[in-house]
Amino acid sequence: MKFDGVTRSLLLMAALHSIEEQLRGSAFLPDGSNQNPVLRELLASFVTLKRHGALRGCIGTLDPRRALLHDVVANARAAAFEDPRFPPLAAPELENLQIEISVLTTAESVNVRSRADLLLMLNPHVDGLTVQDGRRRATFLPSVWESLPEPDEFYAALMRKAGLGRDYWSSNLKFFRYHTESFCN
Repeated sequence: MKFDGVTRSLLLMAALHSIEEQLRGSAFLPDGSNQNPVLRELLASFVTLKRHGALRGCIGTLDPRRALLHDVVANARAAAFEDPRFPPLAAPELENLQIEISVLTTAESVNVRSRADLLLMLNPHVDGLTVQDGRRRATFLPSVWESLPEPDEFYAALMRKAGLGRDYWSSNLKFFRYHTESFCN
């Protein structure tokens, strides 16, 4: 997956317009007349918002269920106004707001028998990882490796995010690996 500059710009502008329109009290509906076929592909995405280098919101989808353009628009709005870790974005925060879009590849199941096997299979700074144990599920995008560069730390934090113990292991655990193409304004 490789997006050209025009596609990247269109997605970033759509994400920003989605946030701006929500601040104005209306919903942004992307123009369906764009002929770019990539924007109509069923792809999963995450939108990460940062201000002055600090996380301000991050929401996304793991499974492709709508056209990429619509996924990015919905996730941008959700990252700005529905991330439970932050209050809704306020208009003054638009200044210096960095928008990063990560488009996910199809996840592949990772079959391992132990935590040690999993840690050996991970490609730091390349792999995104989803863990699932029953109804509990959590993911880390490949960009999380920047703050958690050691595989053991990455695993422990992902387990905590899923509501499991940092050293939790069970034969019921399922792991899925994916990659992203990420770009920002």
